[in-house]
Amino acid sequence: MAPTQDALYRELDLELSWSERDLPERERTKHVHRLHPYLGKFVPQLVEALLARHLPRARRVLDPFAGSGTTLVQALEDGRDATGIDVAAFNCLLMEVKTRRFNLFALESELRDALGRLEGFDGAAPEKPSAYVKAWYAPRAAAELLFFRSLVDEYEHADVLRVVLARAARSARRTTHFDLDFPRTPQLEEYWCHKHRRTCRPIDRAAHFLRRYALDTLARIREFSRVRDRTAAADVLHGDVRELDLESFDGVVTSPPYPGLIDYHEQHRYAYELLGLDDRRELEVGAAARGTSAKALGEYVEGIAAALENVRRALRTQSKVVIVINDRRDLYPQILERAGLAVETRYRRHVNRRTGRRAGEFFEDVIVAG
Repeated sequence: MAPTQDALYRELDLELSWSERDLPERERTKHVHRLHPYLGKFVPQLVEALLARHLPRARRVLDPFAGSGTTLVQALEDGRDATGIDVAAFNCLLMEVKTRRFNLFALESELRDALGRLEGFDGAAPEKPSAYVKAWYAPRAAAELLFFRSLVDEYEHADVLRVVLARAARSARRTTHFDLDFPRTPQLEEYWCHKHRRTCRPIDRAAHFLRRYALDTLARIREFSRVRDRTAAADVLHGDVRELDLESFDGVVTSPPYPGLIDYHEQHRYAYELLGLDDRRELEVGAAARGTSAKALGEYVEGIAAALENVRRALRTQSKVVIVINDRRDLYPQILERAGLAVETRYRRHVNRRTGRRAGEFFEDVIVAG
């Protein structure tokens, strides 16, 4: 029998279960947290609360499955040093841009110079598009993206321009407006748009996205520069956490990948194609392509346990490991035992799922181990 609503809510940590009214999207995506859309990230307010609740005195924080860098950004805002590790090159690019200190005057000058050159673009692509670009972008959109890419390496802040390019490429694909997360095939004809409630056409240009996101990126970096601590710093490590030699840390806040749910290399395929990033998807733990068979779940348990065991060796005495995960298969007790960690407390939170077209209730477990 399904639990009643009252019984369900008695099991929840209501302080961490925000409603849309309590925590609107503009707050969940404040400053650099929205430099680029990223599926599956936890909200910064949750990281902020978990750091205060479970790691109040931690000065060096680690996120071994850092994703888009939410833990790092919030640690910097809270005056803590942080290190993020991820096997996906695009994730590391995002983290680098979100956490780096910039000369804002120089950054603005370069972004505006690139946009000025884009204004004078004559429409002739500087190179032949790849099969992927040709399939997923209208000719003019492809030409504009390739032209912008040809400019990137001329600038000191090339990584910022790469993030702008990736964000524009995500929006400019030939797909429906309501399905930017999981497009399956290029959309070539008019369609009924569930987002706009009218008939829409596939995107045929990219320049307006490049302009919009360049200015938005500048504004978000500037906003974060006002609230980040002046002395705290972040390190980004591109690699497999199971294999890295780690320094000493005071605690961990992380949200590991879910088994068989999202392939983050495929999710950002446009970025890998346009930026020529190193694709290490074979090292992704729990990648969607592996599914959720008994064998795949066994590999997931083994992979996460090996990662957390290596992390444990780098933790100072009495350090806490805080994990946010929807552990509906109850895999984490055995994962933590294999990693040499013991569960100290565990509670649930309700997740706000207003954005996107995903339906149904969703909950996460917060597991504190040591």
